[in-house]
Amino acid sequence: MGVTGLLGGSFDPIHNGHLQLARDALKQLTLDELRFIPAAQPWQKDSLHAPAEHRAQMVQLAIADEPRCTLDMHEIERGGVTYTIDTLRALRSSLPRRALVLIMGSDQFARLDTWRDWKENLRTVHIAVAQRARNALIPGLNLQTVLDNHRCDAAGLALQPGGNVVEFAMTPVDVSATEVRGLLRLTQSGKQADRLSAMVPRPVLDYISKHHLYKE
Repeated sequence: MGVTGLLGGSFDPIHNGHLQLARDALKQLTLDELRFIPAAQPWQKDSLHAPAEHRAQMVQLAIADEPRCTLDMHEIERGGVTYTIDTLRALRSSLPRRALVLIMGSDQFARLDTWRDWKENLRTVHIAVAQRARNALIPGLNLQTVLDNHRCDAAGLALQPGGNVVEFAMTPVDVSATEVRGLLRLTQSGKQADRLSAMVPRPVLDYISKHHLYKE
């Protein structure tokens, strides 16, 4: 049947934390491929800092050396406010028998019951929750029930198209898009430039510089 991971986000910009999450998911969940899905306009955010076409291009540059990673333009091509369930319905329609695994952090999973049609998410795909070191998953009652009734291991993902929840460990990476944007707005000293180089792939930094992104 095959197993495809789905990693959505604003990627504003994509950074090494996103890439480490993808690598950990590919390895621990035995995925055949992982699709990065940049959002057009996430419903939980007021605005994004870089246009969609630039964010998509930065993703493409960042994953160029990751053979099992691909760029998926479903949300950007659809445009408008992004709701995850709309994307999952479209993907399920085009891949009716394939196991699809929506990857998210434990902080996102703890708020899953605030998402539009959140129970349909789980009926449509599997959910993989990345556990960061020293950041234990503390779900509310609704989501604790989901865990109790739907938890499986990685091997169980390939057995059906969706419906289960699996947890996996994420290697800690000290980076956030907010910090990256803050550093990019500054006239960078050598120390700041070194910090950025440790946070963001070089091709992405070069693209940001070329197109003058994240300036005031």
